[in-house]
Amino acid sequence: MRNLNKIFLLLTFVAFTAFAFGQTSITGTVTNKDDGSTLPGVTVVAKGTTVGTITDLNGKYKIDVPAGTQILVFTYLGMATQELEVAGSTMDVVMIEVSEELVEILVMADRAKERETPVAFSDLTSKEIENQLGSRDLPLIMNSTPSVYSTVGGGGAGDARINVRGFDQKNVAIMINGVPINDMENGWVYWSNWDGISDATSSIQMQRGLSAVNLATPSIGGTMNIITSPAEKESGFISRLEYGSGNFMKATLTGHSGLINEKFAVSGSIVRKVGSGVMDGTWTDAWAYYLGSSFIVNKSHKLELFAIGAPQRHGQNLYMQNIAAYDQDYAKELGYSQDALDAFPESVNGRLYNQNYSAVSDSYTGQQSWKMLGSEGKLHDRYDSENINERENYFHKPIVNLNWYATWTEKIKQYTTVYYSGGNGGGTGTLGSLAWKAPYLGDPTPSRYVDYDGTIENNTATDTAYGILRNSINKQWTVGAISKFKIIFTDNLKGQIGIDWRTAEIEHAREVRDLLGGQFYIDNNNEFNTDPKRYLGDKIAYHSHNTVDWIGYFAQMEYSSDAITAYGTFGHSFTKYYHTNHFKMGDDGNELLAESGSLPGFQIKGGVSYRPFKNFSIFGNYGYVSKSPIFDNVINDGDGSVTEDPSNELFKAFEFGTSYRTLDRRLNVKFNYYNTTWEDRALAIAIVDQDGSEKFFYIQGMDQKHTGFELEANYLAFNFLDVGIFGSVGDWNYLNDVTGIYKDYDGEETDVEYNFYTEGLKVGDAPQTQFGTMITLLPIKGLRVQFDARYNTNHYADWDPFSREDETDIEQVWMTPAYTLVDAHFSYDLPLKGKIGVQVFGHVFNVLDEIYIQDAVDNSPYNAYRDDDGVIINPHSADAAEVFLGLPRTFNIGVKLTF
Repeated sequence: MRNLNKIFLLLTFVAFTAFAFGQTSITGTVTNKDDGSTLPGVTVVAKGTTVGTITDLNGKYKIDVPAGTQILVFTYLGMATQELEVAGSTMDVVMIEVSEELVEILVMADRAKERETPVAFSDLTSKEIENQLGSRDLPLIMNSTPSVYSTVGGGGAGDARINVRGFDQKNVAIMINGVPINDMENGWVYWSNWDGISDATSSIQMQRGLSAVNLATPSIGGTMNIITSPAEKESGFISRLEYGSGNFMKATLTGHSGLINEKFAVSGSIVRKVGSGVMDGTWTDAWAYYLGSSFIVNKSHKLELFAIGAPQRHGQNLYMQNIAAYDQDYAKELGYSQDALDAFPESVNGRLYNQNYSAVSDSYTGQQSWKMLGSEGKLHDRYDSENINERENYFHKPIVNLNWYATWTEKIKQYTTVYYSGGNGGGTGTLGSLAWKAPYLGDPTPSRYVDYDGTIENNTATDTAYGILRNSINKQWTVGAISKFKIIFTDNLKGQIGIDWRTAEIEHAREVRDLLGGQFYIDNNNEFNTDPKRYLGDKIAYHSHNTVDWIGYFAQMEYSSDAITAYGTFGHSFTKYYHTNHFKMGDDGNELLAESGSLPGFQIKGGVSYRPFKNFSIFGNYGYVSKSPIFDNVINDGDGSVTEDPSNELFKAFEFGTSYRTLDRRLNVKFNYYNTTWEDRALAIAIVDQDGSEKFFYIQGMDQKHTGFELEANYLAFNFLDVGIFGSVGDWNYLNDVTGIYKDYDGEETDVEYNFYTEGLKVGDAPQTQFGTMITLLPIKGLRVQFDARYNTNHYADWDPFSREDETDIEQVWMTPAYTLVDAHFSYDLPLKGKIGVQVFGHVFNVLDEIYIQDAVDNSPYNAYRDDDGVIINPHSADAAEVFLGLPRTFNIGVKLTF
């Protein structure tokens, strides 16, 4: 045994000696070809290994590579990746701007360029996303940029929302690889459909304001451009395992084939995610997948194929509560009276309370009916045998796009994408007469919730189910094509022309999900059905198909020189809507049909950037958008009435700003001012016309203005310390009262006067003032620690401006309390040699466990404190609002393996 130990020690010593002396030290400096400045933060990696480093403040690096290393890889955001053969112990490298041949997808996505494109924008790299997101919903990463506000909503997976410069998601263009993903009926974005996209994201660019995107898609608040990871040239695998608050567990496996025969490459990811949720009942059960591939046909043609999807189910928390229902002590701080506190007893679950989640006896074994793309059958056991979610979301909507890049001549290039997105799923709720538990029924809870056992008892007493769970289904597909031709007229003058075509069909219906002990449900809404008995999976309440046809074209000219960049864009689009109601009978006795006219929209925008010095630029831009109305404002999908000649909403915007960076790139500062006006914000109301038919009347004239200042700065103080700051100060207001008269012939001719008193009231739904900082420390090799702090104030509650119909109701909207949030992130790369890399990482969100209001609705019709006669006492105060509190302190930890 002693001899074996000696032999083992000898072999260990020999191996260590061979390893220690089998390395080569390489040093050098990395500079920018554009201006000769050194580049700090360039990643340097020995190809085929996990050995790497980054350049210091002066652009210098030193790397100890294994013996036999032949190639070093140099990467830097916005620069072309360099793969250079090892040639001695000193290697100085000159980085160049990414050539257009390497950035086809960026051209397709209209990405803005630093110091050139005359718009305000922020970039986030995949590394920054990985370092800060912690497997939360993707839009939350944008909270570290000016004038952007994203929340988790009720805390359900994928239920996040984003607001830019005071405009919600309906007026923010969200794009994946240049393809718009906003809902074609109402413009909303459902992030649960893209649950795994953060694991496949290469970078995100938020262009605030009207943006430089040349598609005819209007982007008023901004454009969030998500670029997924391309097929990697190097082969390898990455595995990630994560655990977090709410029993969150996630496994991710990513593989890269590498470039095969200098022609083909493919990368793919698969993700599995489960958890019980931080908020009560917000469990998640999800898969996600991603595929990116490329094929180089020849020097002039290249194809790329991308596919991403996320079949998922998750419990939701959709009902806001009175503040006292979450935390009575916090409510006291906000001035609640004792009577107001007594009206809303604090939930036993405190700030984690979810009204949509309640108990059921496990002796109830009734199955539920739901269908989702990829799911087997339509009958399923419920997720939790002891509880039922009143509100659950289930959906699978993959998107697939094929990109073709062609170089026809040295002067003409073509970028084309053809895409498909489709799937089905829905959301749940209650229907009919159910049993309830509520404070006014003697139950010690802050709000009413479903008494499932009581409902089941009532339904089993007879064959008829009086109250049920229903699905609101959404089955849809979208196909489209975007094609751009880029024409180089001279070295300084370039042009683009293009077309954007898409069509979508969406099926809407309700279905019987759970009969809750009954045998059937009675529904008389289908005028073609003589038997009103409806069973599991049958359609009820409504059933329709909507079709949206869209075609747009655009033209853009761009002038660029060493000192000046200027562009001008014109886009024109036409939208047409069709509606088929399968439950309602038309005048001819067949299904009710409705069709809109062709609704035009257009946009004109342009800007100029001037660079008097290589490290300093100023810019300005202006835009005018005429936005055609959404489906819901044109066709009433209940009775098929169509708005005659609906008018467009108008947006006018201008901004100007400046950008500065020191020659050594240690300090970067961007500052800008914006001014956006929304004119003729519309409301469609149903009225009866003179001939007795129903139609929409379009109320217009409401205007609002959004102005503000935005700041971003980053300072690399030392090799181990990086400091970033951002801030925005906005002023968002309604500009006028609206008054008018319309005729309604419901019974007899009547002149109906309408008045809305909104002048001077604040726009709600997001903080108008935000400041934040990010401090990153690199104390030792491989260790990264980051602290983020955000301060939000002047956050007015959300409200409907068309609800202010009383001339005495002119009090300002309630403003939520200001708050500061602190997050912490760390990662450590274990000092291993060879091709296997191991990283441990972690995130703590809301480190100080701050109690704060993230979402609020003013003057709640459901949760406001009222007097004995049911009158709201203080309509625009804390005790009349309904809110979502932000999540408490949460964490996410994990390990990443690279091989």
